[in-house]
Amino acid sequence: MTLVVAGAAAVYTLRIADDCLVLSHRLAQWSSWGPTLEDDVALTNIALDLLGQARPMYARTAELDGTGRSEDDYAFMRDEREFVNCQLVEQENGDFARTIVRQLLCSTLQLAQWQALTTSTDGQVAAVAARAVKEAAYHRDHATDWTLRLGDGTDESHRRMETALATLWPFVGELFESDAVTRDVAASGVGPDPEALRAEWDAYVKRVLADATLTVPESGWKPSGGRQGLHTEPFGYMLAEMQHLHRSFPGVTW
Repeated sequence: MTLVVAGAAAVYTLRIADDCLVLSHRLAQWSSWGPTLEDDVALTNIALDLLGQARPMYARTAELDGTGRSEDDYAFMRDEREFVNCQLVEQENGDFARTIVRQLLCSTLQLAQWQALTTSTDGQVAAVAARAVKEAAYHRDHATDWTLRLGDGTDESHRRMETALATLWPFVGELFESDAVTRDVAASGVGPDPEALRAEWDAYVKRVLADATLTVPESGWKPSGGRQGLHTEPFGYMLAEMQHLHRSFPGVTW
């Protein structure tokens, strides 16, 4: 894969871009299916925010890896093993409770990550982060409000939230994994080591879950590999859907 020979900063920015793109597509799948008109619009807007965060990070990656690829090249012309998003963002939407739990877990990390990146030694990354912080704060607030409403709601909504937590919690560990890439960018000041964000993430998520009368699952199986291009089965189907038009009609323009 091209990524093997790319510099650490390029791989790091690509990871962030892929996280945003994949989560954006998952949320976009809710368009016209939201439980209320307001939340249908909210999820679509969050998806657009994430897409807007992915685009400049792909542009920065193209500069750093020296390939000059376009954002479309990154999004539509890479195979599954070339994507380096974490496995949590690619998990299927399921019911609304599962989407909300995934969003709480992801947006809490993204907010902490963007806040740290506002002081990045890479000026372009810092500029993207400065704008993204405000968006991520709203994303987390939206997920928090729904977590409280559903977790401390009816017996059925509580049960579904507990089920969603049990399903998605194993993927949390990968969010904070460190490797040669993260250690390199942390040393150069480009970005934070994920491990450094864990305490803040834990404090917020566990407080929200407690307020929502939800139980934090016990740690056990911890799937991993997304950062190295290893993905879960739902991702392949999602990618085929996302890339279908571009691959079927190369060079298509609107």
